[in-house]
Amino acid sequence: MNLKNNLISLRALEPSDIDVLYAWENDTQNWVISSTQTPFSRFVLEQYITSAHEDIYSTKQLRLIICNAENKAVGCIDLFDFDPNHQRAGIGILIAEKNDRRGGYASEALKLLVNYCFETLNLHQLYCNITTDNEPSILFFQKHGFMITGIKKAWIRDGAKFKDELLLQLVRA
Repeated sequence: MNLKNNLISLRALEPSDIDVLYAWENDTQNWVISSTQTPFSRFVLEQYITSAHEDIYSTKQLRLIICNAENKAVGCIDLFDFDPNHQRAGIGILIAEKNDRRGGYASEALKLLVNYCFETLNLHQLYCNITTDNEPSILFFQKHGFMITGIKKAWIRDGAKFKDELLLQLVRA
């Protein structure tokens, strides 16, 4: 299965990714999106990278690094809650630096991963959860065929207020 095209490549985590992963995971601006509440230690991330080679069927997750044409890591794309019985998984994307966003990296990564999920992992559907105020992400996933299929009211706490969260799904035709 090809996880590469002219603009990007998707690759497994490497030990050399520790610095970039440490920065991304501990950026508090990403915490609301990822439901993180505490920083990650270098040790924990090193352990995560060390075990990242384990099979998706046992870990139920997969993180791939998105590299641009110059092989610079610009973000990551994740599968989580992998369920081979029901043939589905959640998906999340991070393009870390604002100046790398809107450059097509996320679109290309999503296309490659959707193809991998449907053709190699034989999944029936992918889903994502996005707060209703994250219009760019909602539009992005809709542009790629995901449909809003539900809403979870007051689902995500953001400081003193709660946000609604949408469920979007892409069901294999």
